[in-house]
Amino acid sequence: MAINLEKGQRQSIDAPKFTVGLGWDSNSSNTGESFDLDASIFLIGANGKIPSDNHFVYYNNLKSPDQAVIHTGDNLTGAGDGDDEKIQVDLSKIAPEVNEISFVVTIHHADTRRQNFGQIRNSFIRILDQSNVELVKYELDEDFSIETAVEFGRIYKRNEEWKFEAVGIGMKGGLQDYINKYN
Repeated sequence: MAINLEKGQRQSIDAPKFTVGLGWDSNSSNTGESFDLDASIFLIGANGKIPSDNHFVYYNNLKSPDQAVIHTGDNLTGAGDGDDEKIQVDLSKIAPEVNEISFVVTIHHADTRRQNFGQIRNSFIRILDQSNVELVKYELDEDFSIETAVEFGRIYKRNEEWKFEAVGIGMKGGLQDYINKYN
């Protein structure tokens, strides 16, 4: 049975292999432009930074160097129910220098399209085991009216145990803010 988390709550992840599903729906856009949201994953070391540029996984770099994190591909429209983008994670393959995995969703060309997360609804992050059973889910319920990038959640290691944290924190500078934060 899935555990529904509130912002800031944490839950142990006992499955070494799982899928992270990210989903969202766009409200009708006043800009006349369609929405293209993108999932990005940062594999972070103890210093709070990515060990190399290849530890930033996104639609142009679908696999981490250790093959522990694999992005299954970019969904350009977000149409349909369920997960819009998926990431496969195998914690048994994580390189020793990585102790955190951050899941960020950004709006592609948000500034030129005049879009923000206030125009997005039904956003969530969830973890599914290898049988597609939902283990944990966090539904973002805040109104991010100026943010163009949101960290949905993170998986981190403390005392040799992996945990998931429901984060739900946004930035208005888009993906570049997170690249600056983790580089």
